[in-house]
Amino acid sequence: MRHEMSRDTSFIMSYGQQEETRLEDLYTDTVMELLNDSNESLGILESLDQLLAENAVFNPQGELVYVMGDAGVGKSILLQKLQNLWSKKELHTDAIFFFKFRCRMFSNFKDAEKISLRDLLFKYNCYPDHDPDNEVFEYILRFPEKVIFTFDGYDEIQEDADLMTVPEVASPEDKSNPLQLLISLLCGKLLKGSQKVLTSRTGTEIQTKVIRKKVVLRGFSPTHLKTYIDLHFKEQEHRDLVSVQLDASPHLCGLCSTPLFCWIVFKSFRHLHTMHDSFHLPETCITLTDIFLLLSEVFLSRSASPAPSLLKKRSRCTSDTFKSGLRPLAAFAKLALQGLERGSFICDQEDISACGLTEEDLLLGFLRPVSEYDASGSPATFEYLHITLQSFLAAFALVLDEEAAAGSILKFFAECSRRRETTCLPLDFCINRSAKPREKKLFGTNEHLQFTNLFLCGLMSKSHMGLMGHLVSPALLKKKRTLLKSYLSTSVKSHLHGLPHYKGDEGKKVHVLPNFLWMLRCIFETGSKDIAQMTAKGITAGFIKLGHCNVYSGDCTALNFVLQHRQKLLGLDMDNNNISDYGVKQLRPSFCKMTVVRLCVNHLSDSSIEVLAEELCKHKVVEVLGLYSNHITDVGAKLVAHIIEECPKLRVLKIGKNNITSIGGKYLADAIKKSTSIFDVGMWGNSIGDEGAEAFAEALRNHPRLTNLSLSANGITSRGGRHLAEALKENSVLRIFWLVQNELTDDVAPHLAEFVRANTGLTHLWLISNRFTVDGIRPLAEALTHNTELKEICLKGNQVSEEEQKQFLQEKRLRFH
Repeated sequence: MRHEMSRDTSFIMSYGQQEETRLEDLYTDTVMELLNDSNESLGILESLDQLLAENAVFNPQGELVYVMGDAGVGKSILLQKLQNLWSKKELHTDAIFFFKFRCRMFSNFKDAEKISLRDLLFKYNCYPDHDPDNEVFEYILRFPEKVIFTFDGYDEIQEDADLMTVPEVASPEDKSNPLQLLISLLCGKLLKGSQKVLTSRTGTEIQTKVIRKKVVLRGFSPTHLKTYIDLHFKEQEHRDLVSVQLDASPHLCGLCSTPLFCWIVFKSFRHLHTMHDSFHLPETCITLTDIFLLLSEVFLSRSASPAPSLLKKRSRCTSDTFKSGLRPLAAFAKLALQGLERGSFICDQEDISACGLTEEDLLLGFLRPVSEYDASGSPATFEYLHITLQSFLAAFALVLDEEAAAGSILKFFAECSRRRETTCLPLDFCINRSAKPREKKLFGTNEHLQFTNLFLCGLMSKSHMGLMGHLVSPALLKKKRTLLKSYLSTSVKSHLHGLPHYKGDEGKKVHVLPNFLWMLRCIFETGSKDIAQMTAKGITAGFIKLGHCNVYSGDCTALNFVLQHRQKLLGLDMDNNNISDYGVKQLRPSFCKMTVVRLCVNHLSDSSIEVLAEELCKHKVVEVLGLYSNHITDVGAKLVAHIIEECPKLRVLKIGKNNITSIGGKYLADAIKKSTSIFDVGMWGNSIGDEGAEAFAEALRNHPRLTNLSLSANGITSRGGRHLAEALKENSVLRIFWLVQNELTDDVAPHLAEFVRANTGLTHLWLISNRFTVDGIRPLAEALTHNTELKEICLKGNQVSEEEQKQFLQEKRLRFH
């Protein structure tokens, strides 16, 4: 098994290039974020070797390490690397068996076909040598913990819901429907305790009770991207050229944070740079459609006649390449569309021949053979090098078709816009038998159809009319484009009208629906200024909530494309996404209108804060700034301090859980001291220590406005606590003060008691999870008898026993629970 897996995984074939590339020569880690059962971050997975480790396991009874990510973010290549590490005994595990499967194979079995667990392992994966007594299988059944499974692409299973009436598989010897066998494995009905890694696209929900550990792939960080450039381009001249052109285009950098798109851009750059006199990335790759047009141009150019000589390169003519390759392109597009219409991601030789494709056409690179589907001796099957390419070619087929009615280009829009009812995925069904599926396609996701719509918008954009006019009748093309624009305009109006509005502290808010992001992407791909202006005008609320919407950096250009046309000021909540520094740079033109900027939990570094400082200080309209849980250091803290000083309307700052020390703490405290507008500051989870606390004490002294302050989890000891207590005696404005999870001891209790006795107006004092004993609590209790304003002092998690807590039963404002 190790030998075969090493052979099968040592070369990167995931993206279908004709020449082989060694995995170790090109594989680059991506940002792998660990999540808990509530999808809150538990930090970054430092190396792939930790994927199967016990760190960040939130459900020990769960069976699955669940890896999710967007299209092209690197799920399959991650599994290939994992398999390769095991084959070389470099994976820290004592597992001695490794079985790898792609989930889509379970949709390829014949309707009546049944298999057993033994069949699945030894007929569709490997066959043990000289094993007449089934020793291997018996060993696996006895010691399932010695087995690793990987199942790639759970979202790709296409199957009818009535299969869920098949009984669960509990016996390893019984034959059953292959899909039900898969579900029983994933749920732990079979081989419970074996190690299982399951990948799926973001948004495919699985019940938490079967998930052991959760990882989301976030794509390349700037450091990863630089590593990938260095691996891809061996000559320094090319590295410099690519780096310069990427730096000049934040949007292209955002797209290149997705490994698949990055591979297409780099692969195309290398190919076209060798064929033509010049090639510039930013001028060519602006939208996702451009990237896949670029890939198609590369594939089609393989059939072009060679250059006249090695010394003279051809001038590049994209339209000529597409015109000369129109026959195979149309055939691949027709094949792709037929596959999507029947919900299939694979095709056989009969399908290929029926579309008019020849053996020579298969060498272009659009398709690749899939050997694992050939186990029963049937003719070889094929798949597109990536599902997203199939979606792109399906969109091409809709544009090229001159026989179908022009309105047929809208066929997938109707399906995607249909209200999606909540469905139970198979893992839910196996655990909860009362669940009833609402749709025929239980596994069905429509993201591949959404991508088809997006590419359709891109191909029909004004910028591509020149190219498409060489391939389709101009009159029909104009008719289709008019229909598409009309449909988009109508849909946008309908969608915006249906968005739920509600009142909040920042005024009238709108919480966008899931399709809103796809709508923005489509509008950007069309490049239509008219539709963008109409959309901006249709957003009547003064606050847009886009939190937890899976926005990645490449989406920020689409968002900016619309928001830049808005005339009124706007609040924007983009917390808990993945926009990164690239996204902030793309949003730069829209910050002039933003009163609320919430970018918490978005993998931002000091580079983003530099952009924010420049724009927010220039326009001075920001009132709320949310930067919680990013990667901001003291350098960024100094820039945020500048924002506080320069923006007279700033009321709220949330900058907790970053990497700010006492140096950054002093910058922020000094700026807050000067501000007459700020009233809510959240610093939870930094490392400002006693020096930072002392600076904040000076800021608090006689501050005219600051009402809420959290300095929790900042390494503050009694020394810093004394400074804060002394300053608070002179502050009559602060109402809520949190010092949770610090290192305060009884030494500071008398000073805090003096402050409590001063009755300054503070209403909530949280001292949870410090080091107070009963001796420290007594002076606080006594001081409370002289205080009429405090509603609570929270002391949960200190060093006070339940028996000792009974001493303070009379003082209800002391909270221990």
